[in-house]
Amino acid sequence: MQLKMFNDQELISLYLAGNQSAFEVLLKRHKDKIYTSIYLFVKDSELAEDIFQEVFIKIVDTLRKDKYNNEGKFLQWAMRISYNMCVDYFRRSKRMSKISSNETFDIFNIIESKDDNMEHTIIKSQIHTKLREVIDLLPDEQREVVILRHYADMSFKEISQMTRVSINTSLGRMRYALINLRKMVSEKEMVI
Repeated sequence: MQLKMFNDQELISLYLAGNQSAFEVLLKRHKDKIYTSIYLFVKDSELAEDIFQEVFIKIVDTLRKDKYNNEGKFLQWAMRISYNMCVDYFRRSKRMSKISSNETFDIFNIIESKDDNMEHTIIKSQIHTKLREVIDLLPDEQREVVILRHYADMSFKEISQMTRVSINTSLGRMRYALINLRKMVSEKEMVI
């Protein structure tokens, strides 16, 4: 049986039993989501890569010390670690940067669609660029919820636990984010 067929917990068990390939499969399975969520917070590809590596060093260290608690899913646990490392970075640096349109990494480049022709791909890229610009204009708390919900694919319960606010606050932030996004799109007369 191929390692890709195993679930996350089985891969962790195999890794702890000495199978290094099991961890490689686990890493490949989740790296895009984890890296993307880090990048969307720090908005710097080199910094995102550094934090991404730190996240997996912490994951390996926790697994090796047998401190991983399998109550939740591996991805949510890893996302919580990456979120906390991003928060720690911002606490240390006391700054928030903005996404630059000339950054080399693009979240939408990792999303595949089998049916896209070249014209559709160009239009989709233009729409995604506009949408990223508008999301970047949101207040920090609203932008954070949009990133965690739509890019990291987290539930509102997970978001509320990670950001240490109530579910209602997370839902409210998303609601206001959507209202603000609609308003900004309308004001700029964008077609998204």
